Amino acid sequence: MKGLFHKRKFHFLISAILITGFVSACSDGSKSKQPTEETQVSIKQENLTLKYTSGIRSILEDSKGNIWFGSHQEGAALFDGEGLTYFTVENGLSDNQIRSIYEDEAGTVWFEGGKGLSNYDGDKMTTVLARDYNSKTQWQLEEGDLWFKGDETVGFNPTETHPGVYRYDGSKLIYQAFPVELKGGGETVYSVSTPFIKRSNGSVWFGTYGAAIGYNGTDFEIINDERLGLDKQTEFLHIRSLFEDSKGNLWIGNNGIGVLKYDGENIINFTQLHNLTKAETGGNSLEKIFSIGEDNEGNIWFGTYQSGVWRFDGKSLTNFTEEDGLPSNQIWTIYNSKQGELWFGGASPSGVYLFNGNSFERKY
Repeated sequence: MKGLFHKRKFHFLISAILITGFVSACSDGSKSKQPTEETQVSIKQENLTLKYTSGIRSILEDSKGNIWFGSHQEGAALFDGEGLTYFTVENGLSDNQIRSIYEDEAGTVWFEGGKGLSNYDGDKMTTVLARDYNSKTQWQLEEGDLWFKGDETVGFNPTETHPGVYRYDGSKLIYQAFPVELKGGGETVYSVSTPFIKRSNGSVWFGTYGAAIGYNGTDFEIINDERLGLDKQTEFLHIRSLFEDSKGNLWIGNNGIGVLKYDGENIINFTQLHNLTKAETGGNSLEKIFSIGEDNEGNIWFGTYQSGVWRFDGKSLTNFTEEDGLPSNQIWTIYNSKQGELWFGGASPSGVYLFNGNSFERKY
């Protein structure tokens, strides 16, 4: 893909990005506590409807056929085909906010909390504390790597000392600092706000509140306010989702300025292109994007805050709301299941919803 990465040295400096704050809808604060030395045992429940009320932030189908759900404030749940088993900080999770769930090559399932990391080995849940801070600027990229946000909800702790991510290489967690210069407000600007994505060209991308950062094993590419020419009048980046579609396009969902589409050469504001700002529609808009996905037919889906979901078929967009069976006004995550179903994790009310081709119905 032409022009994807500009040659940049690790020590290059980026002008500070200032953001004015966040709306209440994007709050990532979570109530957490340190796990006790002897964690409580989780008990399976036969009720197959998730009991969560705070929202579904993450979904994973693991290699054993289990389905995992991460909530916004209430821990994680495991569906084994027969019942639901719930996990919280009392059962070994690092935090009750579960932003992302991954499975490593050994079959261990990892949970990225609002604070900290934990994993499940098929028998027990454990908070993972060991870290390697000796190679912060020595970035590497291997096919089987997993990547996680820093240990704090936002910002970084005294050991991390700089915004960055943890790379799990199959044996240990290695902290890697982003190649950015901090100025006023930078602690929040470069806090990771999305799950990482691995692109078809082999690069890995991270969404932070104020920048999308890509790394291809050699060079970095950074999409930020400065590059896009954004300022107080246009509003700044506030990234809440990253997604690569089947055609290799990178989609960047923002809470405020809408969704950006990057084909490797040009970045366009897709929301403005289709006249879907609230000022133009007078109602539901495509401005506050919290999740992006693609179905098996190549349609791109956008989950929003307060405006339901939108489907783009390559030519036009269709909006689905409560009238179409989607009661949640915020869609945290969109997941394409192994069965080819598209699942939507929502909040207010909380649940996992399935699109059946015409309307939405509750799945879990």
